[in-house]
Amino acid sequence: MKGRNMDLFKLVGKVVIDNSGANKNIDDTTSKAESSENKISSVFGKISKGAMVVAGVAATATTAIATGLAAITKQSITAYADYEQLAGGVAKLYGSANMSLDDYAKSVGKSTAEVKDKWSDLQKSQKIVMDNAAQAYKTAGMSANEYMDTATQFSASLISSLKGDTIAAANQTDVAMRAMSDNVNTFGSNAEDVSNAFKGFSKQNYAMLDNLKLGYSGTKEEMQRLIKDANEWGKANHQASNLSIDSFSDVVTAIQQIQEKQGIAGTTSREAATTISGSIGMMKSAWQNFLAGMADPSQDFNTLLGNVVDSVVQVANNIIPRLTETIPRLVSGLVGIANTLATYMPEILNSLLPALFRGAAQLLSTLVAGIPALFQTLVPTMIDAVKSILS
Repeated sequence: MKGRNMDLFKLVGKVVIDNSGANKNIDDTTSKAESSENKISSVFGKISKGAMVVAGVAATATTAIATGLAAITKQSITAYADYEQLAGGVAKLYGSANMSLDDYAKSVGKSTAEVKDKWSDLQKSQKIVMDNAAQAYKTAGMSANEYMDTATQFSASLISSLKGDTIAAANQTDVAMRAMSDNVNTFGSNAEDVSNAFKGFSKQNYAMLDNLKLGYSGTKEEMQRLIKDANEWGKANHQASNLSIDSFSDVVTAIQQIQEKQGIAGTTSREAATTISGSIGMMKSAWQNFLAGMADPSQDFNTLLGNVVDSVVQVANNIIPRLTETIPRLVSGLVGIANTLATYMPEILNSLLPALFRGAAQLLSTLVAGIPALFQTLVPTMIDAVKSILS
């Protein structure tokens, strides 16, 4: 019994006193737990840093998008403000100033029955100008705003020369606008110079006729010669042949006919369809119309967007064939240059390498020869420096 108590006492003592094995296991478990905790913390830290990076990128992108949208919105409002003012000018000059039939009748002091036809004509002429302005991005290389701005500068003279026939004036306005645009695109003239010439013609001032580069100088006599040539060409081609310098509308027709004779007419629309620069100009004008339409609920947004898309496609249609044609030629040219250089490389290396080696050898020889002199100068200087430090 006594022996058994001693054994139990030893066992308890070993458990209580000699717990090194248990402590080691506890320490190992604690160390592993701490290691796992550190790994988990590291993973979460990396995730947190990644999330912060993503959040930063997202914030930057959001800011860029917001800035871009703000800029487009500002441009849209500005474009629409101009559009609203210019459209008002068209309504006043070609239309009824956006008045109803009753209001128009009151404004001229007549009954609605008396002015109904006139009011209807004004509505039609206004619509003609506005429709032509909307299509000017591809017919005249202009945005609607640019078209209206230029057209209204000489519209009063045009309407007057047609004895108040606003429908005829609206159609003749488009003839003038296309003639100006075709002239600019053919000769690369300054658009303002050509516009100023037409404004001068509307006031019977022909000093800027030579701005059109049609072969006529800036005098009244030269304009009369242009009209004479236009009448002869018109008669031969079954077009207007009784044009007079006394009518601004006739002057516009004469210029258009001379440009047809010289192959200038229709240049803008042809370039918009077939050339890179022309299609890019069309795209820019379509974009300006889109900006103005964004802020105008009365305009057909889908049509404006479709015009932009169509013009972008036209640009691509004009650029892609050029790239398809140019890239293989460029690659072929580079290969040809490389092959040509390859034939000269042995000769070049044979000429250059000996000279390079001789130069390197001469440089090395000079350096070796200069080492004794360098040491003769350097060693005394170092000794003197050490002496000064130790003294």
